[in-house]
Amino acid sequence: MSDLRFSSLRAARDDDAQDLYGLVALCFAEFPGCYLDPHDDMPDLRRPASAAAEKGGHLWVVEDERGRVCACVAVDEPSPGTAELHRLYVRPDQRRRGLGERLVRLVEDHARDVSAARVVFWSDTRFTDAHRLYERLGYVRGGTRPLGDVSNSIEYFFAKDLVSPER
Repeated sequence: MSDLRFSSLRAARDDDAQDLYGLVALCFAEFPGCYLDPHDDMPDLRRPASAAAEKGGHLWVVEDERGRVCACVAVDEPSPGTAELHRLYVRPDQRRRGLGERLVRLVEDHARDVSAARVVFWSDTRFTDAHRLYERLGYVRGGTRPLGDVSNSIEYFFAKDLVSPER
């Protein structure tokens, strides 16, 4: 599917739930007022592999040198020709090494493999470092939506039209 090489990339399993909640909670902890309620937020992470499969999507995790989940990304196809990126999280100590970009590229490659011409997603307005990455990779920021969650989150919409790479 992709020419990217991740020595520790694998499909998520349902028993990754605790590691994934920990990863997301650690990422959220960087932002004042941003909380993860394990009872109401992200119910798909209770059974991550099963939830991804039920949506017809994929969830990948990256393990660190000790076998702990240190990053993740998910994708599904909400409509013909469109792939939606979800759950891109990289543990703070693993950032600035190109891992986030490689995971976005993995999603883009997958989207092309399923004949999607566009990748879309929503991202919390507080995640400004991530927004710089997305915009550098060619994503265009659109409107906003409130989530009505415990963190009073507001999200930006991002989209990118894909061009097939020269083969």
